[in-house]
Amino acid sequence: MDGPPHILIVDDHREIRDLVSRVLAREGFRVSVAVDGSAMREVLAGARIELILLDLMLPGEDGLSLCRGLRAESDVPIIMLTAKGDEIDRVIGLEIGGDDYVTKPFSPREMVARVNVILRRATPLPAPVQEEAPLSHGVLTLRPMLHAAELDGTPLDLTAVEFAILKVLLARAGAVLSRDQIMTAAYGGNINVSDRTIDSHVRNIRAKLARAGCDNAIETVHAVGFRLGRCTASA
Repeated sequence: MDGPPHILIVDDHREIRDLVSRVLAREGFRVSVAVDGSAMREVLAGARIELILLDLMLPGEDGLSLCRGLRAESDVPIIMLTAKGDEIDRVIGLEIGGDDYVTKPFSPREMVARVNVILRRATPLPAPVQEEAPLSHGVLTLRPMLHAAELDGTPLDLTAVEFAILKVLLARAGAVLSRDQIMTAAYGGNINVSDRTIDSHVRNIRAKLARAGCDNAIETVHAVGFRLGRCTASA
């Protein structure tokens, strides 16, 4: 990455765009803005964007449709900007590939913290003296240094948060991990997200594993959490 991360804010409310732009610029980020899907695509066509802040309530093509389209062609991290009462839209947004969400009205500190967490997950770190070894469980393999995952040779297209969740499950394959443990691994200890958010990400991972030929690999342990078991081939 050349220079500071470049963040795109997609929101039709000028006050929100101006506020978030000032906050992120003050933290050293490069910032571009767009008022709708058409303007967003123009920015993406002309610049490398490391993260998108995407409002769900946009004129014309809404944020959910834009998120779905983005995820079909790109793994750029997406943080959704949502209204306080739009829980169902937040859940849907996570299920179609959003990495996180921030609820309006939000504090500048929370916004910056969530942006930094997602960027850390999405940006490969320089190789240390001793590289982090690949993790394997049956036909499932994760290569942390390459941010790559594959199932029996088939690549898995995981978002940054999904990769972090699958990594901690794979590192402790067979053990039951609570949602709090998974939350800490995916977001760090300074940010809390709801159980619904973790459940949505796990559901996404399950669906991607199933499409690659592995059904029921992640087991739900009622009232406790999740466990990574052995893959069962699809019929």
